[in-house]
Amino acid sequence: MKQAKIRLYVEHPLGPGQSVPLDQGQAHYLFGVMRLTVGDPVAVFNGTDGEYIAEIIEAGKRKGVLRCSDQSKPLQMPPDLWLIFAPIKKTRTDFIVEKAAEMGAARIMPVQTDFTNSDRIRRDRLQAHAVEAAEQCGGTYVPEVVDLQKLDRLLADWPDDRQLMFCDETLVGAAQTLGAAGGDKWAILIGPEGGFSDRERTRLRAMENAHSVSLGPRILRADTAAVAAMTVWQQHLGDWG
Repeated sequence: MKQAKIRLYVEHPLGPGQSVPLDQGQAHYLFGVMRLTVGDPVAVFNGTDGEYIAEIIEAGKRKGVLRCSDQSKPLQMPPDLWLIFAPIKKTRTDFIVEKAAEMGAARIMPVQTDFTNSDRIRRDRLQAHAVEAAEQCGGTYVPEVVDLQKLDRLLADWPDDRQLMFCDETLVGAAQTLGAAGGDKWAILIGPEGGFSDRERTRLRAMENAHSVSLGPRILRADTAAVAAMTVWQQHLGDWG
């Protein structure tokens, strides 16, 4: 069988010999856009069974069928890391979700803070961006994008066993803070374009599990801050080592 050049996320069980039906959108992408045909290979994953090489056995304009052969990658779970951020402009929020999926977030959590400019999101659209990012980066796991919630409510129900990396533009230094904290369950909190309010900053600093860190001497845009924060965390506590 030829080498698979296309990766596709599917919501269907995978295993040797397993048939995988394609919906209309997937069929259009594979056969109309990528011009694949019967006999061509596709790498498929579903977030639970790892990645399999599948052969196209039926190809139509509105549907198709794949058949799995061998597993090409086992399931590779990311660290137990949540990325919490305040939504910003549409394309930049899309960017945050895509990069979070690429960089190893296990859950992506939009929140509404005191200074959040956007009060609504399209969760299904953001989830689709997370899927596309996983397809492109070779991941076998797709992080869940949850519905928008208020930061106050999230902090009120904060689990005792999860540490929180609070990215505070008023501080300097991160490595020593993270190194001293430890723990396997973490979350990263990125503020909105206007920063955190004094009330939010006071509450976060009072939390036993919250660890205030700086991302450098310059104030970063929210989408840049998300990438910088995940890079810092992965280098010190994640799976990049």
